[in-house]
Amino acid sequence: MYEYDEDCLKTFIKNQAQLFDEPVAETLEEAEAFLEDCMAAVVDSIEEVKEFLQEEGLDVDGMSDEEIEEASEVFALPGGRYLIVEG
Repeated sequence: MYEYDEDCLKTFIKNQAQLFDEPVAETLEEAEAFLEDCMAAVVDSIEEVKEFLQEEGLDVDGMSDEEIEEASEVFALPGGRYLIVEG
């Protein structure tokens, strides 16, 4: 289980449209509950994003770091961390 700090929650609320057609959270509390329900992951580097996606069965071989960062389920966080939300 991951801890979702305020940066994670605010980034998710601000950018949730990249993954969902309609808002799924409007408050920090709703965002935290949603991220917990879908078991979103927080990782420290783009390399860890690649590892996570590979473990989930996605083929990321040959994808550039930029292509991975642009994936709809990947949210860049301040400080170089990433939030991964499976829609």
